[in-house]
Amino acid sequence: MAELCFDVTVRFCERYVDRRSRTHDQMVQAARSGTQNIVEGSAASGTSKRTEMKLTDAARFSLEELRRDYRDYLRQRGLKEWSYSEPLRQELIDARCASADEVAIWVREVRARLGRIGRRPTYHEIAANAALVLIAVACSLLDRQLASLGKRFLEYGGFTERMYRMRSQQRRQEPPP
Repeated sequence: MAELCFDVTVRFCERYVDRRSRTHDQMVQAARSGTQNIVEGSAASGTSKRTEMKLTDAARFSLEELRRDYRDYLRQRGLKEWSYSEPLRQELIDARCASADEVAIWVREVRARLGRIGRRPTYHEIAANAALVLIAVACSLLDRQLASLGKRFLEYGGFTERMYRMRSQQRRQEPPP
């Protein structure tokens, strides 16, 4: 999901945010950082649960930063941010888009449908809100992962603690010399 947020953000920034602006760089970097920290945390999981948790938390923080950037984008342009009760939020979640192209198709379809009933939101208003929905889903998944990692860490300890327990157990089982 974080990778989808990254791809959608790159596409959004290429279309709607000036390439030379600091905002463009910040948004793309925050999205990339979210994805990269998840990958690195996952790679560290076999040897350090602490590192995995720290990197997963860093990914969550990066996505929160990205969420703030999208909210600022909407606010600064006088565009509406969808409320949590907006039916389009659930519609996008239910669509289960797997790529930035699928999200773009969904955005076009929503704009056309809303246009037929007299509402005229811009593409970038719908796209920014869609990105916010995807970020919310990604953050929710990361929250669940962090809770699970924390519980597992409390229950079983980290790699070093497990190795110590295994060595201690092995020593107890070995006959004295």
